Amino acid sequence: MQENIVPHNFGIGQKEREALKGHKGMLLWFTGLSGSGKSTVANAVEEELHRMGVHTYTLDGDNIRSGINKDLSFAPEDRNENIRRIAEIANLFVDSGTVVLAAFVSPYKKDREMVKSVVKDFNFVEIFVDTPLEECERRDVKGLYAKARQGLIKDFTGINAPYEAPEQPDIRIDTTQSNIEESTAQIVTAIRAKLELKN
Repeated sequence: MQENIVPHNFGIGQKEREALKGHKGMLLWFTGLSGSGKSTVANAVEEELHRMGVHTYTLDGDNIRSGINKDLSFAPEDRNENIRRIAEIANLFVDSGTVVLAAFVSPYKKDREMVKSVVKDFNFVEIFVDTPLEECERRDVKGLYAKARQGLIKDFTGINAPYEAPEQPDIRIDTTQSNIEESTAQIVTAIRAKLELKN
């Protein structure tokens, strides 16, 4: 089937779309355990970028799994497919010149490397929300850890499924040491030059 696909060369590309928006497109990939604060931090960063006039869009685990990926389970092979689809969606947004904020547990290093290769490394910023398991479990905002401990949830990352922490993330956030404002400022400061804001 692939041999019958011939890409069309369009006259408008990422460079032109970025020029119109006044900044670079990129993917901010937030990874960390469930309850680490990924979505909370991503939301705060998006709000700050919006105030700065940056065009953004957030992809979040729960939102994606209730829509385009609702056919997938949490088994390892479906986790891989979940991340693969998200990478392709994010790549389209980046090509549009948009800053994408993606908040996903994404426990496997090989999957995060795959995302990086899809969107190209110069468009990719890995943000490790490095909140200890004990703190995530203490928060247990969705009650998932309790269910996993009771054996009601299989393949739950950190309990009965592994999490391969990033060894050299672009940005590391510890929500037990930094509040939301400090975490947001750290990320925005780190990516400001990469954005190449024109305004």
